[in-house]
Amino acid sequence: MGNDSHTIDALYDVIVSRKGADPETSYTAKLFHQGRPEIAKKLGEEAAELMVASLSQGRSEVISESADVLYHLSVLWAEQGVTPADVWAELNRREGTSGIEEKNSRTTD
Repeated sequence: MGNDSHTIDALYDVIVSRKGADPETSYTAKLFHQGRPEIAKKLGEEAAELMVASLSQGRSEVISESADVLYHLSVLWAEQGVTPADVWAELNRREGTSGIEEKNSRTTD
C-alpha cells in the first residue's frame, strides 16, 4: 500500500481477500467469521478510542486510532458488499451541497 489516494482501495482489496481465510491465522478472517455484530462493535470501539485520543492525547495517537477506524470501517464495508467506490460516489454526489441541505434531504422513517 502506498501513501496516496489508493491506499484505502488497496486495504479494501486485502480485506476482501481474507474472506473465507482461516480465523486462527487472520484477524480479518476472524472478524468475518464472528459476523456483522462483532464487526460493528469493533468499529464502535475504535471510534470511541479515536474520540478519546482527539480529546486527551496527541497527534500520533489520533493518527493511529484513525487508521484503526478506517480498517474496521473497511471490514464492515466488505461484509456488507459496499466498496470504497460506492462511498466515493456518494461523497461526489454530495459535493457542493451544504451539509445542512444534505441532512434535510434525507428521508426519515
